Amino acid sequence: MAGAAIFDVDGTLTDTNHLHVVAWWEAFRQAGHTVPMPDIHRAVGLGSDDLIERLLGADRDREQDDAISSAHTVLYGTYFDRLPAFRCAGDLLRTLAGRGWRVVLATSASGAELAALRRAVDADEAIQDTASSDDVDRGKPAAEPVELACRLAGVAPEQAVFVGDTVWDMEAAARAGVRAVALLSGGIPRADLERAGAVAVYRDVADLLDQLDAGPFGSPPLD
Repeated sequence: MAGAAIFDVDGTLTDTNHLHVVAWWEAFRQAGHTVPMPDIHRAVGLGSDDLIERLLGADRDREQDDAISSAHTVLYGTYFDRLPAFRCAGDLLRTLAGRGWRVVLATSASGAELAALRRAVDADEAIQDTASSDDVDRGKPAAEPVELACRLAGVAPEQAVFVGDTVWDMEAAARAGVRAVALLSGGIPRADLERAGAVAVYRDVADLLDQLDAGPFGSPPLD
């Protein structure tokens, strides 16, 4: 049985976190809320419901939630034809697949957004499956997306490595019993990622690829 290489997408394989920040900022503004961009940045990676809850609080007017989420979807959708993948993102996935790792995406994106992200990464031949927000009841930092990714790959948690860029990614991996590798490409400080459970931290996917033999992917997948 091969091991699983599980990847977050936004901020990990694609340089899209700050596009989300701008889209959420404008969506909140349209609903009459002034939310600082640094606060939004720290919340990126959560599902829409959890992100709104974190930024507006439990005592907000919940009747606005659907409109805010929909506005974000529309605003972010204007970038779909030009979403940028990080350098070497596709090369990393193809290299891991070539070494016998089962590559699975675990992301809060779905539908047209996920399709646009996959086009940007341009490595569909290396991707075995995807655990999207449509497939789980609770997104990261809950363990469910990572647990589903393991099931899709047909591996136990100890046979998997999860790569992400946010505290939520690290917490989800830790709760699922999966080794977590963090990238700094999403803009979250190294110390925060390590406190959340990262066993290794790299600058970006290109840095991880350069050091692949020395880190958690350096050994053949566990049988």
